[in-house]
Amino acid sequence: MMEEKERYILVAVATENEEDAWASLDELADLLDTAGGEAAESVVQNLAHPDPATYVGSGKARQLGELVDAYEAAGIICDDELSPVQMKNLSELADCKVLDRTMLILDIFAAHAVTKEGKIQVEMAQLKYRSAHLRGIGTALSRLGGGIGTRGPGETKLETDRRAIGRRISSLSAEIKQMKGVRETTRKSRQKSALPTFAIVGYTNAGKSTLLNALTNADILAEDKLFATLDPTTRVCQLPDGQEILFTDTVGFINKLPHHLIDAFRSTLEEARYADYIVHVIDSSDEHAAEHTRVVYRTLNDLEITGKPILTVYNKIDKPTSDPQLFDDRAEKILRISAKSGQGLDAFLQGVTDLLKESRVFVDELIPYKDTAKIAVIRKYGQLLTEEYEPEGIHITAYVPPMYQ
Repeated sequence: MMEEKERYILVAVATENEEDAWASLDELADLLDTAGGEAAESVVQNLAHPDPATYVGSGKARQLGELVDAYEAAGIICDDELSPVQMKNLSELADCKVLDRTMLILDIFAAHAVTKEGKIQVEMAQLKYRSAHLRGIGTALSRLGGGIGTRGPGETKLETDRRAIGRRISSLSAEIKQMKGVRETTRKSRQKSALPTFAIVGYTNAGKSTLLNALTNADILAEDKLFATLDPTTRVCQLPDGQEILFTDTVGFINKLPHHLIDAFRSTLEEARYADYIVHVIDSSDEHAAEHTRVVYRTLNDLEITGKPILTVYNKIDKPTSDPQLFDDRAEKILRISAKSGQGLDAFLQGVTDLLKESRVFVDELIPYKDTAKIAVIRKYGQLLTEEYEPEGIHITAYVPPMYQ
């Protein structure tokens, strides 16, 4: 017997373009589906700015309460992060449970975090959010009960005072700092290997994990859900010419990403900062692909991940809604693939090879037989083009990283 899904009324305030507000509500509905719930109804309220007391205005708040009753919904989810006052007043006027976009995303992260580091980072983000919302939240917090919005730290933690939460945050910060040291050690060992690193970034559900699986048989969970995977995964990939590179999958970006999560997951997202190249995966079948591209670049700028060569990959070209006209003027190369079917993957690997070649140095030299071990190094870290055996040694032409000249 299937468990009945929690149903919610979704609401957004449109301050400028109403169409953008509806698109954001569509994404909020997808987030709710990922969390295990479903949208009963979506509502857009046009205002010059969100009401500072109730988010939507007192009259609309009461109407939302009536919709909750009519649909027998579990409550309301707002498309923006609410202040404690807004959450308290909206909950009282609508007489129901109230969540916001941040709470929903944090709930999804809590459900999907697998590693110890991921779980600690999620708890840190949730506690920071709760700490900021304890004052005056009163009724709204007490209405949460169970279900969506309450995963992660238990309710006893959420209802403790600021001092107790502060102690827990300090403890988690110490653990994260220790884990960051381990991550940096791992990263440095990878850098010593001199294998080029490609960080796979993109909007959530663009197909990053599917691409990594297709390239490296990584066996990472890849679902048609937002934030199906959270923890970064790095795998070795051998290119057709024999040279090896590293691909790192990163957490997906999203519009209105809670700043609590940007802080908590900075160490995870830093995998992209230390990469040599960026592979930007875009869902070409998504009607909002252009806006999602802007969100990705804005997030990369916020994280100070700039100045790296970018290979943009328009994924899901096998879908009938795929748009072949999409273009990314920030990319060195643009390719179109279907990571799921394998279409275009050979061209993708050739694009990676060409990108590597452009940042390498061409060598044409005779290597004495006593130094032939150097050829194995070139094979692994560069691109060996030709090798001819001569009396004095092996004459090779190759593209190598500058350090191997």
